Amino acid sequence: MTSGQTEIWHNPRCSKSRAATAHLDESGATYTVRRYLDDPPTADELREVLRRMDAQPWDITRTGEQIAKDLGMADWGRTAADRDRWIAALAENPQLIQRPIVLTGDGGAVVARTEDALRSLD
Repeated sequence: MTSGQTEIWHNPRCSKSRAATAHLDESGATYTVRRYLDDPPTADELREVLRRMDAQPWDITRTGEQIAKDLGMADWGRTAADRDRWIAALAENPQLIQRPIVLTGDGGAVVARTEDALRSLD
């Protein structure tokens, strides 16, 4: 993550992710693309994104994915004491991270899956 620059954590196979890049293009935004499945975020990067979103790791976890089921994540606690376990799982299994995540140049971040979330980028 580069401070002051917009970045999108992108999966080109995801329609929501493609819609977010199209929105950024249409709005004339300058941004970088991070193919987070090929270049997974570290635990520290995830902590920073969660701080910027004011969110918890379970808020950005795709719990319906088979790997989440295999890990038994539905039964994991959701307290401050459980936070590092969730972050480690996301760092080790980036396919569990909700997409796309847009990190804005002003220090914000959003999971840009909805029209409202996309509009918040403007």
